[in-house]
Amino acid sequence: MKGRSVLQKDRPRFVSLLTKNTVALILAGGRGSRLKNLTNWRAKPAVPFGGKFRIIDFPLSNCINSGIRRIGVLTQYKAHSLIKHVQRGWGFLSGEFNEFVELHPASQRLNDDTWYRGTADAIYQNLDILRVYKPEYVLVLAGDHVYKMDYGEMLASHVRSGADMTVACIEMAVAEAAGAFGVMTVDDDHRVTDFTEKPAEPTAMPGKPGVALCSMGIYIFNAAFLYEQLIYDADDAKSEHDFGKNVIPHLIRSGYRVFAHSFNDSCVHGVDEPPYWRDVGTVDAYWEANLDLASILPDLNLYDRDWPIWTYQEQLPPAKFVFDTDHRRGMAVDSMVSGGCIISGAVVRRSVLFSNVHVREGASLDRAVVLPDVRIGQGVVLKNVVVDKGCTIPDGTQIGVNAEEDRKRFYVTEKGVTLVAPEMIGQDMHHFR
Repeated sequence: MKGRSVLQKDRPRFVSLLTKNTVALILAGGRGSRLKNLTNWRAKPAVPFGGKFRIIDFPLSNCINSGIRRIGVLTQYKAHSLIKHVQRGWGFLSGEFNEFVELHPASQRLNDDTWYRGTADAIYQNLDILRVYKPEYVLVLAGDHVYKMDYGEMLASHVRSGADMTVACIEMAVAEAAGAFGVMTVDDDHRVTDFTEKPAEPTAMPGKPGVALCSMGIYIFNAAFLYEQLIYDADDAKSEHDFGKNVIPHLIRSGYRVFAHSFNDSCVHGVDEPPYWRDVGTVDAYWEANLDLASILPDLNLYDRDWPIWTYQEQLPPAKFVFDTDHRRGMAVDSMVSGGCIISGAVVRRSVLFSNVHVREGASLDRAVVLPDVRIGQGVVLKNVVVDKGCTIPDGTQIGVNAEEDRKRFYVTEKGVTLVAPEMIGQDMHHFR
């Protein structure tokens, strides 16, 4: 699908009655089991990302920057850290102006043994609350992807096409899409004619062998239409109550107007920046996406003041680098180092250090993603690692040097990235999530 990109320096963001009359619902209840220990004590949307953010901050920031200021966050799996983050960082909206970010934990609202059974059911169980908002449009978002997007552009496309539902889509290699994303077929007017959830062998786009058109898990519905379809789906005993598996295929079969919206038409990036969307759902993808931010020209621009990423951040002193003698020099090269960090006579290369990381004398870090509140002892060597929040790495430890030894204690990916979590080194730090 061809489209244009949104260049924020060339045009204002799309704020209008469309966005004002829209409620966004962020589905943030997933575990994200492919992230292994990173999601043992937190939901995937609460996983830290980019030095000072959490993944949930990206769809939330997109909403605020797009002019959508009525937002519900639906939580379920181990949601404590996610709830705490949203409460602390997203309470600045004004209730007097009918602006809010509200939390909707799974609370067995229908009966005593039913949690959220699927993405559609999660919204169905909150229909009474959604109706109180009286939106004209409902924007449904996944809470676990990293990207910058102007939802106002997608809303305008939805209205222009006369759609009942619009699905945001992105082109992706067939091999990458297999078993991981919903795949659709569209006609010349971008109307969706077929939709299959996570097929093992995705259908390629016409004229583009090896490329599939994939759902981004971003949907816009006319509100009244959504209510009708959720009630219909809830009454279907054979349904798994999931948008991709059940609701969207049913709408297409029934002849409703379901249209695709290309991410290229609403992605936010500068002139020399490619469209950016990442599902950081594996340890390898998470590590790579974080380290890309420390490159000279990263694909994701976090320094864009026209489309900022908002978050809760603890008040911390600036990062500090101490000692400047041979073999005892505190330094970081091609790296991102967050507030509260102290690099004391250690060397950090091509790495991302989150808030409040202390690295002691003689330590060496290379291609390391180190989450908040980590203590790295003297002489430690870390290569190609992700270190979870709250870890204390003892003096002299070497990780990422010998894969066979690492596998005895840690999780090592197929690409050779080692994940270190507190429980792997005998530390009970789950309260740090």
